Amino acid sequence: MLPLDRQERYRRRYAQEQPGWATSGARLEARVRAAAFPSARVLDIGAGRGGVLELIWADVALAVGVDPDLASLRERRAPIPAAQAWGDRLPLVDDQFDLALAVWVFEHLAEPARTLTEIARVLRPGGRLIFLTPNRFHPLIRANRVSQIWPDLQRRIVPALYARAADDTFRVHYRANTVAEIVDLAARSGLRLESMDVIRDPTYLAFGDIAYAVACRVEALLPASWGVHLLGVLAKPG
Repeated sequence: MLPLDRQERYRRRYAQEQPGWATSGARLEARVRAAAFPSARVLDIGAGRGGVLELIWADVALAVGVDPDLASLRERRAPIPAAQAWGDRLPLVDDQFDLALAVWVFEHLAEPARTLTEIARVLRPGGRLIFLTPNRFHPLIRANRVSQIWPDLQRRIVPALYARAADDTFRVHYRANTVAEIVDLAARSGLRLESMDVIRDPTYLAFGDIAYAVACRVEALLPASWGVHLLGVLAKPG
């Protein structure tokens, strides 16, 4: 089993061994803080219990969350207004938000174009969507795609490996999980790619020192475009 605290220890070790490297979470937080100016109106799609919006909600004019999982919303840790809603059917009027967040959301979308079109609709002209999602090219993500053939088995394996509650393991589709797919979907949805970081992280397989060493070696041999995470910004023209 690889609980989060052990994985974080290996991430600190990897950061020492790879100067300049930072976790996807740290890069996400920096990107969001830079975009969240004091008068900003911010929407978090897939808000769940909290996440990065918890860090900035008190520093912006308005912070709102939506998530289809009502149980997670009821357990949210910060007093942020939230609604149970799907990303492709947002109960919001047009041109309202300066910033939207979609953290670990794209991989779950069966029809990502519909969700991106909805996000574009509620963004103000010039507004931005910051997203973080797995990269389908990475071998670990390829393996997880195969596991979707047996969804019930996947719901058991992932919690067992990563000490995660089964109720927090949701079905994935990986239909917006390469750079090319995201660029195409954005263009069809009225958005444009502003930036994209492909982030390496071997610690998902660091179940021990030997596994960590092997994972680092494999990661070093992979093409740079196969890093496990995609962190990007899509902008609405205006």
